[in-house]
Amino acid sequence: MTLAPTAGIGFKPQHADDVFACASPALWLEIHPENYAVDGGPRLALLDALASRFPLSLHGVSLSLAGETPPDPVWLRRLRTLIERTQPVLVSEHLAWSSWDGNYLPDLLPFPRTHEALSRIVEHVDRTQTALGRRISLENPSHYLPIDGHEWSETAFLSELARRTGCGLLLDINNVHVSARNLAADAHDYIDAFPLSFVTEIHLAGHAFDEGLEGLLIDSHDAPVATEVWDLYSYTLQKTGPVPTLIERDGSVPSFPTLLAERDIAQAILANAHGRTP
Repeated sequence: MTLAPTAGIGFKPQHADDVFACASPALWLEIHPENYAVDGGPRLALLDALASRFPLSLHGVSLSLAGETPPDPVWLRRLRTLIERTQPVLVSEHLAWSSWDGNYLPDLLPFPRTHEALSRIVEHVDRTQTALGRRISLENPSHYLPIDGHEWSETAFLSELARRTGCGLLLDINNVHVSARNLAADAHDYIDAFPLSFVTEIHLAGHAFDEGLEGLLIDSHDAPVATEVWDLYSYTLQKTGPVPTLIERDGSVPSFPTLLAERDIAQAILANAHGRTP
């Protein structure tokens, strides 16, 4: 199954009744598989009900693909079980590391983009796609401070990673804006250099200003999508044409009608992008 280039939302259990009653056409949902890796009970029953009604995207946060050690084979088996159960249209993860020596950290952490790192991550992605029996997509990270030791630009690194592994790319527009502001770069230049032909999905989210460091933006997912991010999204679609797009909201979650209204903005921008040649 392929996903139509429409807009979806990140599913939150408190919205379950509203989601099942929703009549908006072509709505799809994203879930974090870590929240549903159970052997039974009401949580898994809810996931089954969602999968029977809506196209699903599984967006993981714990594979630690940029880490020093390969992805946990136990988790890969559990993730494959969820994939076979729900038949999602998309599976994605982050270009980051989040575990060390068997301990999982509550963040998605950056790394120097070296030749060695590229070879390691290629191996980890290959191992993951083989274990899952399907292609995954990787999301560009948010950056807060410069890191020394890079041997690749981020866009070139992602392009080569996708070329070597056959993986897709998840382009998070908010991450692009946040990183550009924090590192004094140009977000439009980043989009111009991004390997857009590999993009399978776009994410849109809100951000916040750090309370301790003036001017620092945090990829907080706890606010509406900012005007600058909407503008950058429209700019991107001028180059790609319509791409499945998700509204992420993980903190200060609003009512379902409020979230759906934001999704409808993305849907309108997507509709306007139809007919453009990538």
